Amino acid sequence: MDSLSAALEQMKASGGIEEEEELRTHLDTLLRALEENREGAAEQIVASSILPSLAAILRRDTSLTAQATLVTAELAKHADVREPCIEAGFVSALVPLLETSDQELLLHTGRAIGRICFDNSSQQEALVQCGVIPRLVGIMKQFPENDVLVNVCLLALCNLADLDSAREALINMHVAEVLTVQLRRAPNAERRHVILEVLGALGESDSLKLQFVDLEVPEALSEMIKELQDGTDLPDLCSIKIASSLIVSLLLGDEAMQKCFGDGSATVYRDILSWLQSPNIQLQLSGALAIANFARNDGNCIRMVDSGVVSPILDLLERHVDEGDVSVQHAALSALRNLAIPAVNKVRMLHDGVSERIRKLLRSEMPPVQFKLLGTLRMMVDGQEEASAVLGQDEALLSRVMQWCVSLYLSLSLEEASAVLGQDEALLSRVKQWCVSFSLSLSTGGGGSARAG
Repeated sequence: MDSLSAALEQMKASGGIEEEEELRTHLDTLLRALEENREGAAEQIVASSILPSLAAILRRDTSLTAQATLVTAELAKHADVREPCIEAGFVSALVPLLETSDQELLLHTGRAIGRICFDNSSQQEALVQCGVIPRLVGIMKQFPENDVLVNVCLLALCNLADLDSAREALINMHVAEVLTVQLRRAPNAERRHVILEVLGALGESDSLKLQFVDLEVPEALSEMIKELQDGTDLPDLCSIKIASSLIVSLLLGDEAMQKCFGDGSATVYRDILSWLQSPNIQLQLSGALAIANFARNDGNCIRMVDSGVVSPILDLLERHVDEGDVSVQHAALSALRNLAIPAVNKVRMLHDGVSERIRKLLRSEMPPVQFKLLGTLRMMVDGQEEASAVLGQDEALLSRVMQWCVSLYLSLSLEEASAVLGQDEALLSRVKQWCVSFSLSLSTGGGGSARAG
């Protein structure tokens, strides 16, 4: 009989009630077999029926607790033994150990709980109900420089953050402050990625958006982007994508957006302006989307146009008009459209030469971009006779617009398009009406408007 089998037999015979030194020897044997990744060791331990005895050792709070927790953490690496661990009561035995100040025990306990409950929503919900969220956040506050322990807590939060109950608990804990501290001191891409995943999951909550902004999460994200934006490593580019997208998401909250904008001189807003000129396409996209979000407020629109934001947006469009990124073009056109909503901006933008710049974009042959550009042009003349007159005198622009209107209408009449859209006469009629309406608006003004972010 090998040492593992012998240890399991003795633990089973005694029910785990042995002298501490004997139990320590048995636990060492189990641990060694698991750490050496001996084939079938985890399954053999489960089959021996000693799991309840191991859970009982965890509950005793003796000198064996740390060793038993480490055995549990190693055992829970194996997905097929996690359910038996739950049935044996390991989770309820482990959770109280999170109250200790022993950092090594906290590390083993956090790993054990995280592995046992991984991808198990019912157990994760039970953990939240047991109050594990405040303790995880408390551990990160108590030991902010213990990178290994903090990482275990972050991974646990990452697994729990999608639960509504967890988000409610995290709101009360002001977790953004802790995450911001850790983001600013993240030693590598792996740590950054985990923090960003947690922030991303939590940033979907409207009630957390404003809290994130108040605790300077956007500033921390922007600082990180500055440090990484000249790099070419894939993990860094991934971090930039997640961080910039998260900032855009936070701007969907009206109060959060306004705080990030300030009066047009806020740090986050100024950093976002620089993204429009970045060689990184993801930053260009996020920058344009962010401007479109800032432009949901008329006062912001007027300040941005006065400060010259239209020119870099047009520069960005021109960079992508031939074989560029369609998403960037859509985002930039949404920003222009929103900026043109206040009446004072329509004439200002046209007198500033926007129509001449737009003429360079007319060579686009992509219908989705054509539609977006037509919508932008219509917004610029909507209800403004002076603006309509300015555009109405631009024969080259009018000619190309009419060409697009006809082209877009005819493209919906083709056999291939009909197969996709079906014989929807009402839809085709509406498209034709819209095209005619747009051309008429160049000379008459009028029509409704709505902001698009």
